[in-house]
Amino acid sequence: MQTPEAPGLRVIGVGKTYHGSHKPLFKNINFDLGTSGRLAILGRNGQGKSTLIKMLGGVLPETEGRIEWRMSSSWPIGFGGGFQGSLSGLDNVRFLARLYKRDYHDMLERVDDFAELGKALRDPVKHYSSGMRARLAFGLSLAIEFDCYLIDELVAVGDARFQRKCQEALFEHRAHRAFLMASHDTHLIANYCDRALIIEGGQAKVFDDIEEAVEVYTWLRAA
Repeated sequence: MQTPEAPGLRVIGVGKTYHGSHKPLFKNINFDLGTSGRLAILGRNGQGKSTLIKMLGGVLPETEGRIEWRMSSSWPIGFGGGFQGSLSGLDNVRFLARLYKRDYHDMLERVDDFAELGKALRDPVKHYSSGMRARLAFGLSLAIEFDCYLIDELVAVGDARFQRKCQEALFEHRAHRAFLMASHDTHLIANYCDRALIIEGGQAKVFDDIEEAVEVYTWLRAA
């Protein structure tokens, strides 16, 4: 008999109400994620997918409940607020290398190889386009090996070749890692996720059957 996988993340009764709002964005979200689990976070625009990803990444505080990490997690890939805009791409790499106690030159080589920003790494990040910022975020996240990756629609950045590169790096080269992914791309979700959390009207439900989750989400989007 196979031993169940111990959860690397536990989300217990989590809710979020923004300051000044009389109504919670969502409440009472509960789920576990195993150390190799792949959970999709689905919901129509405005339901709180990106907010939940940012809460899991420690960028936003939860209003109620608690989030318990037992594995290392990336910052939310695609969230530009993790950068210091007045610093160059190189200086941001240097800062994160120091923060995560990584070798700067090794990390820079990894970032440069993946992000393909070239000389733009010398420029202040505030002058980057959203696509360039996303490439830097993706490159930095993959330069540090995390146990779990938090993804917020970033896989849609760049041309088709770069999108394939992102998908291979995350879903194939790191097939043994966990991830949570907020995305509208049902084809991507069906291919790479094994469970889904659907947020709708402030409530959330976990689906253990990914095909059923995609079917329900598709119906919600069409409603």
